[in-house]
Amino acid sequence: MSGFLPDQPGAEVRVSPNFGPRRETLRPDMIVLHYTGMASGAGAEAWLCDPASEVSSHYLVHEDGRIVQMVRESDRAWHAGKSSWLGRTDINSCSVGIEIVNPGHSLGYKAFPKRQISAVIDLCAGIVGRHSIPAARVLAHSDVAPGRKVDPGEKFPWKALFVAGVGHLVPAAPRRPGAALKAGDTGADVETLQSMLALYGYGVEISGVYDKQTEIVVAAFQRHFRRRLVDGAADNSTFRTLERLVASVKAAPLK
Repeated sequence: MSGFLPDQPGAEVRVSPNFGPRRETLRPDMIVLHYTGMASGAGAEAWLCDPASEVSSHYLVHEDGRIVQMVRESDRAWHAGKSSWLGRTDINSCSVGIEIVNPGHSLGYKAFPKRQISAVIDLCAGIVGRHSIPAARVLAHSDVAPGRKVDPGEKFPWKALFVAGVGHLVPAAPRRPGAALKAGDTGADVETLQSMLALYGYGVEISGVYDKQTEIVVAAFQRHFRRRLVDGAADNSTFRTLERLVASVKAAPLK
């Protein structure tokens, strides 16, 4: 493929060779947001277009708000890696991937510029409109690959997207004194927590045992929906926020 017209009006096109056909579906029904985790946007853009990297994304959003499209939305970009949501494991085939330039946790994680977030909002709104993507399927890389990935991280302003009509969010319940569910705990409350996480989409076994995977998934949930403290322990705030989130979508399908 030598070139294509951008799906998103105003986007620049720089073709990545790292893509293929979507499997089992012809249209995406999910957006996955990433940060680049590299020292510069130019370096990230080059890497995503380098055949040696074997990675790509549909879009890259630079700090100044420039949007670069590297793979057509109709094609399968290689951005999610090993991941799952609501039991589906080929996330690349059902998603549009957006890389957002930010050095990430290992290189001096910082706030995302307003101009960049404005561009992300416009891009997401365009993708949602083109493919009728449900609000609850605008997700973080850390949601679909908990533990393996933490991007776009706890500094990403999900509320700004939600206020603009992109994504799904509920007000985080306030933190209050009291015991938290944590690693090693067992019982009905743990099973309820796991059930709600799985119902929303997270890959967690409903065992009634607060094991390592449950801790990892709770941290991923916090990183997106209760960002004030990301520690993997399900305190009252985490539990109640999750309850609110699940209740808010019960009337509408998540798949």
